[in-house]
Amino acid sequence: MNKFKRHVSGLSLVLALLMVLTACGGGSKGGEEASGTQASGGESANSGDTPEIVMPFFVLNGIPEDMQAVNDEINKITKEKIGATVKLMPISYGTYGQQTNLMLTGNEQVDLMVVGTWFNYTTQVAKNQLLPLDDLLAQYGQDIVKTLGDNYISAGKVKGKTYGVATMRDLADMYGLVIPKDVLDKYQIKTEDIKTFDDVGNLLATIKKNEPDSTPLVPFGPGDSLLDNYMTYDNLGDKLGVLPGDATDLKVVDWFEQPEYADLLNKIRSWYEAGFIMKDAATNRDSGLELMKAGRGDVLLTRIKPGYAEQESRLIGKPVVTIPLTQPQARTSSVANMMWGIPRNAKYPDKAMQMLNLMFTDKDVANLLAWGIEGKHYVVKSDGVAGYPDGVDQNNSKYNLNQGWMFGNQFLTYVWEGDSPDLWKQLQAFNDSAVPSKALGFTFDQTPVKTEVAAVQNVLNQYKMALEWGTVDPAKVLPEFRKKLKDAGIDKIIAEKQKQLDEWAASK
Repeated sequence: MNKFKRHVSGLSLVLALLMVLTACGGGSKGGEEASGTQASGGESANSGDTPEIVMPFFVLNGIPEDMQAVNDEINKITKEKIGATVKLMPISYGTYGQQTNLMLTGNEQVDLMVVGTWFNYTTQVAKNQLLPLDDLLAQYGQDIVKTLGDNYISAGKVKGKTYGVATMRDLADMYGLVIPKDVLDKYQIKTEDIKTFDDVGNLLATIKKNEPDSTPLVPFGPGDSLLDNYMTYDNLGDKLGVLPGDATDLKVVDWFEQPEYADLLNKIRSWYEAGFIMKDAATNRDSGLELMKAGRGDVLLTRIKPGYAEQESRLIGKPVVTIPLTQPQARTSSVANMMWGIPRNAKYPDKAMQMLNLMFTDKDVANLLAWGIEGKHYVVKSDGVAGYPDGVDQNNSKYNLNQGWMFGNQFLTYVWEGDSPDLWKQLQAFNDSAVPSKALGFTFDQTPVKTEVAAVQNVLNQYKMALEWGTVDPAKVLPEFRKKLKDAGIDKIIAEKQKQLDEWAASK
């Protein structure tokens, strides 16, 4: 998940994205039936053809060659269990936000799609592009609610209505580094010596000193700044008013005015000037995984989690190590960064919810999405973990998606060979150990200040990437950036967020 942007730590995302941002059978029909198969009036008016659910999602490491073959196998299950088929629509992470926005504004059929804070979820809600899901969850998604629980379901609420449903995966934020093991070994770098942002600078300096032509630090993904993947505070969904990491109350502050923000910008600027950062990081269009796989850099800052190193090793094609820089924290954004929503463009909203429920209950569907077709893309080993069949590896596999955290309940999937056999227990413990934000469950409704949000977003688009990748001098540009934010109305946004947060706290 990190902007799976976790990724992807559960994303690197995304990746980030990875945003961000781990995964894993298929052989037995171990899953439950999806709750409810009765179509709504609109669906029953179908001409007799099987309804087809259009389902866009992002991919971090290229579209698998056998995506259609996996799609066909999934449809054998969905046709029987929910009376519908699915049209999987994988889209490169770098263009996902733009393409899905065009689909939504162009009124194209989209029935079930990845949404979340990585992709301006609250803006989509404010624009009335997503359906409220509460009635659909009550009718067709009982298993989803049972699996996630009320606290995590609440992360998708805006003004009391649910517009997004998180997946069952790592549900906390912990930021850290991803770096190839051979780089650490080559320069005798000890992971225990890297604990702070300053330590990261020392690591980059070591690599640069020994490899003068290198630019060791790569972006998580397009549109992600360095500081999008290193947060010590609760961003309250959009960074337009945050709770500081050491907050003892619910006082919302302007992050961009904080001394910590200015200090971080100065460090990043020094890294850029020293050649530690790709010169085109602010305009890069590739994911960090693709950049590392291509040998364009060695260090990635993103969301990490138990099993993330093994996950990224499979994607990059060589062993990598993760190094935590923060403690796990549970924020609304750590849950809401990777969700599924049903757009108002949906032709089959009931079937879409049934499909989502199936991803939370059916082991065959979960493993098809995560690992592909059993016997072709993976096999189940004698110890119960999944691995590549003979003659197949990460380099020649035709279905190497490795994004089980994206689809429903990841804990239904097989653990992959090389991961700890008790990985899902580790992830559950990771979730349980996370320090909850005082605002966990709060989601800001931008509607009352949508004009100011749009104006502030324009300012962010103009300044944020350049500042947070070090391509401009913060001593000169930060004061201008702050003034433009004030002029655009950020203080009004923060006041409205404070009001809503106080009302939310009072209602608990």
